[in-house]
Amino acid sequence: MEKTTRIAVVASPGFSHLVPILEFSKRLVHLHPDFHVTCIIPALGSHPPSSIAYLQSLPHSKIDSILLEPIPKHKISQDEVTAYQIETTVNLSLPFIHRELKSLKSKSAGLAAFVVDIFALDALAIASDLEVFSYIYLPQAAMIFSLYNYSLTLDETVSSEFRDLKELIKIPGCVPIHGRDLPLVFQDRSGLSYKMFLERCRKFSSADGVLFNSFEALEPETIRALREETLNQAKKEEEKTTTQVYAVGPIIQSGSSNEINGSGHSDYCLTWLNNQPERSVLYVSFGSGGTLSQDQLNELAHGLELSEARFLWVVRAPSKVSSAAYLDNTLNENNPLDFLPEGFLERTKERGLVVPSWAPQIPILKHSSVGGFLSHCGWNSTLEGIIHGVPFITWPLFAEQRTNAVLLVHGLKVAVWPKANEDANGGIVERKEIAEAIRRLMMEGEESDGIRERINALKLEADNALKEDGASTMTLSAFAYSLRGK
Repeated sequence: MEKTTRIAVVASPGFSHLVPILEFSKRLVHLHPDFHVTCIIPALGSHPPSSIAYLQSLPHSKIDSILLEPIPKHKISQDEVTAYQIETTVNLSLPFIHRELKSLKSKSAGLAAFVVDIFALDALAIASDLEVFSYIYLPQAAMIFSLYNYSLTLDETVSSEFRDLKELIKIPGCVPIHGRDLPLVFQDRSGLSYKMFLERCRKFSSADGVLFNSFEALEPETIRALREETLNQAKKEEEKTTTQVYAVGPIIQSGSSNEINGSGHSDYCLTWLNNQPERSVLYVSFGSGGTLSQDQLNELAHGLELSEARFLWVVRAPSKVSSAAYLDNTLNENNPLDFLPEGFLERTKERGLVVPSWAPQIPILKHSSVGGFLSHCGWNSTLEGIIHGVPFITWPLFAEQRTNAVLLVHGLKVAVWPKANEDANGGIVERKEIAEAIRRLMMEGEESDGIRERINALKLEADNALKEDGASTMTLSAFAYSLRGK
C-alpha cells in the first residue's frame, strides 16, 4: 500500500479565498490519491455559512478541515480596505495556526509541507520553526505573480503616485499597463495597505515554491519570464535553493460545489435559459463580494434595458463600498430587487431575468444560450468564463480586478471595457455607454467575431492544459513528486 503524503493548507478569511486553495487541494488528491490535505481556516467574526456548506461538500477521506476560533470584529479596524482586514485576521490567528501545524507534525504520519494563501504569508515563518517545506498558493494570474516580483523595484524607481504616471509600466513578461490599472493597493502609497503589500512581496522568497492558477497558453510570455527569473536567481545564489514556480491552472469550482449557495434559483435560472436563443444572453454578475452604488445600479439597469439584449442579472443590494459584501453577510439581508428602478422588472420581463444575490454561475456559463459575461474580473470568474468560452464585458471594482481587465482587453483581446470604467475617473458609467458596450459584444460584427474566435481558442487551450499529459497536469505532478520524498 502506497504511503500517504500529508500536507496542510492555510486559507484566508472569505469564501472566494477559501474556495481556490481547496479546489487546488481537490485536484491534487484527485490526481494523486496518496495525498491527504488538512485545511486550517481562520475567520473574522464568524465562519460564513457558505464556507461551512462548501467544506461539507469535500471528499473527507482525502481532505479534512480545522475551523479556527474566529477573531472578533472589534479587534480590526473596519475602516481599512478588505485586504488589510483579511491579512490582519490571519496574523491574529497565527498562534492557533502554529498550534495546529505543530500537532500535525507530531503525529506519526508527519507533515511533508504546508501551503499558504497569499494573505497568510506570515505563516511561512512557522515552516522554519517546524522544519517543514512551505509553498504559496496564489489564486491569481501569472501577471499578478510577476507584479509581486517586480513591486519592490517599482517602489524604488517611481517617485510619484502610480495613478499619476503618464507612461505605461512594463512588468516583465506582461502587457504594458497604466499605473491607474495596478491593483487597488497601489493607488495610495502612503497607506498602511500598501506598506503591508510590500512586506508581503519581501516574504515570497522565503517559500520553497509558488503555485499559481494560470496555464502556459494563457500567459506564455509571463510564465517564461518568471522561470527565467528563477534560473537567474539560481545562478546568482549557487548555495541557496531558489523559489520554484508552478503554473497549475486553470482550477475552478465544479458545478456541484458551485451550487452550494443555492436558494432555489438554480433550476429557475436554467429553465429560463433553456427558452432563450443560442448565445443571446448576457450574464451579469459581480462575484461573491462586489457591490454597486445606488446611482450606478440604476444606470446599469437602464443600460441593460436600452441595449435591448437578453440578460440574466444577479443583483445585490447597493453600497457605497464596492467590496461591501466580501466579508459582510448582513448585506444579503436586504431584498436587492427593492433597489431597482421603478417599473424595470415589468418592462424587461420578456427578455431579462433578475435574481437576488446568487445564481449558479458554472451551469449558467456552460449554457449554450449565454453569449457574454459582464464581470467584475475577479480571477475565479475570469477563469470560469475562459474555460467555458464566454467573452467578457469588464467591470472591475476592487483588488487586482483592473489588472485582470487589462489582461482580458489588451493582452488576450477577449473583452470590451466601457470607457468611463476603463478611464477610472471615479464617476458613474452612464446607461448609453453601457448599452453601447453590450451591443459591441453581443451583436454580430467584426469586433465581436474576433473576440469570440479568440475566446474559443483559449477554451481549447484550457482543456488541453488539464488533460492527462497537459502542461498544468504535468506541473502539478512534478510538485507532488517533489513532496513524496519529504
